[in-house]
Amino acid sequence: MPRIPLPDLERLTPEAQVVVDSIRKTGARNGRVPAPYQLTLANPEFTNVWQQMGGLLRYRNSLPLRLSELAILITARHWNCRYEWFAHAPIGLQEGLPADVVEEIRWGRTPEFNQSDEYQIFKYTTQLHERKKVTDLVHMETLSAFGLKGIVDLTALVGYYTMVAMALNAHEFVPPEDAEHSLPDIKPDEYRFTASENFV
Repeated sequence: MPRIPLPDLERLTPEAQVVVDSIRKTGARNGRVPAPYQLTLANPEFTNVWQQMGGLLRYRNSLPLRLSELAILITARHWNCRYEWFAHAPIGLQEGLPADVVEEIRWGRTPEFNQSDEYQIFKYTTQLHERKKVTDLVHMETLSAFGLKGIVDLTALVGYYTMVAMALNAHEFVPPEDAEHSLPDIKPDEYRFTASENFV
């Protein structure tokens, strides 16, 4: 069970009900109220702003969903966020991420990428997490590959899913024990990602 009580979605305050109705109307969510928003409904105003940002960055950014999901999975791995991985690994596979790429990231290893755009997402996102900044070369490459809107969208997406991971981890919202897409707990010094310093 999470550390904080989840709301009864059938018995909400009027303010929370408006937010939940808005979340459920987002077509791609199929009427669901995703876990992060359930964890923040004690503050409906924040949840409303957050879910609008999530809808924009997840479904209406300029990157293909395959690449967005790759950035999300790298973020989940860096944060050891089991629920974020559980929720997004099947989507990434469905959108065309190779299974071996997903599996290598799951174990904190650098995949062998056949797609240059996936490798670029990996380099940028990994540097952002590991170094808290991005080298001039990787920034230039990413800007060239995805354009100005693309690099803005990617950076915002990584920041948004970092906040999602923080909420899920802090309140211990975890997937079922028998979940198909599980994430092993790895300490930062056990990562086998290519050191981001090598992305020069």
